[in-house]
Amino acid sequence: MNVDALPLLATSSCCQPLDRAGLTDKDAETTAAIFKALSEPARVTIVNLLARSPEPVCVCELTPALRLSQPTVSHHLKKLVDAGLLHREQRGVWAFYTLDREALDRAAGILQLEGVRT
Repeated sequence: MNVDALPLLATSSCCQPLDRAGLTDKDAETTAAIFKALSEPARVTIVNLLARSPEPVCVCELTPALRLSQPTVSHHLKKLVDAGLLHREQRGVWAFYTLDREALDRAAGILQLEGVRT
């Protein structure tokens, strides 16, 4: 193959630096943790249930809704709290959960494709 016969690519269409101004390394790590926490279908269901609830939800209410054991539901809730998606409030022996809507909005903002050229 004659390399000299290959067409040259214009540098203006190749190897341009990417704009990283929109996402810091910390933002990327935080968002990745959120998406990792949401990689389990039961956790997505929990977030959906909490998003539709006007009041904090007790773990005892989530257990029958998910058809999972209480320890399994508690495990999923802990993962979502650790990822920053949920707030946990202890009331006696029961824990109540609410969605951290700001965290969810930040994660959703990463997927917005405003200003993207097609």
